[in-house]
Amino acid sequence: MLINCKGNLIDLSTPKVMGIINITPDSFYSGSRKNSENDILTTAEKMLSEGATFLDVGAYSSRPGAQDISAKEELERLIPALEIILKQYPDVILSIDTFRAKVAGEAIKTGAAIINDISAGKFDEDMLSVITKYQVPFIMMHMKGTPQTMKDLNQYENLLRDILSYFSERIKAAREAGINDIIIDPGFGFAKNIDQNFELLSKLKLFKNLNLPVLTGLSRKSMIWKKLNISAQEALNGTSVLNTVALMNGANILRVHDVKEAMECIKLTQELIN
Repeated sequence: MLINCKGNLIDLSTPKVMGIINITPDSFYSGSRKNSENDILTTAEKMLSEGATFLDVGAYSSRPGAQDISAKEELERLIPALEIILKQYPDVILSIDTFRAKVAGEAIKTGAAIINDISAGKFDEDMLSVITKYQVPFIMMHMKGTPQTMKDLNQYENLLRDILSYFSERIKAAREAGINDIIIDPGFGFAKNIDQNFELLSKLKLFKNLNLPVLTGLSRKSMIWKKLNISAQEALNGTSVLNTVALMNGANILRVHDVKEAMECIKLTQELIN
């Protein structure tokens, strides 16, 4: 199960870790917000030294009810951060968390290798053509509505069937556009309540039927801390538990705030799976 990242073939048959770097003032977990050059570089260095294969950089907060910002502001936050990281770590594989084709294109030209789109190309009709032009891997997430409205859109006829149907349609659109490398993300917390998130995790193996790598983003999410009556700051142990469940159910990439602990989950579960 290989993806091509700027000529680097990454084998996802062994799970990999994607570290989260948020260049935003309002992401849901305050520990992930990095706004100074020193913060960005220190975090990148720590994540890479702990074993991250990818760094996922986002300049638009997609937490429920997040403030909408312009593409201009997103780029003004994002591009300097990418340049800082790439100057220090020219071989790093950067993923860009954006749903805007213009932002994706500028980021790829700066040196990004993957685009991670919460809308799977639905928010911007030019996104698929940008991915096709540059032939970078495309992470397609499931959600309904927008970050501003998704909290009220968690009604499904059949949760798993509806999400699988969504992915079938988006994969078809991506293939018809000429996109080669696709990764799917079920979208934990995006237009799903806590019970739906746990149902999704328990049945994650069903997504292997799509024959594509699966990314899970469970790190410090409210399905953990609300269930345990704690805060996102206290949700690392719960994150490790759910990451382990995700790995046992076939996850190929763990998108996390805490790389060392995610790598430990992979190392230990590989002993059970292999």
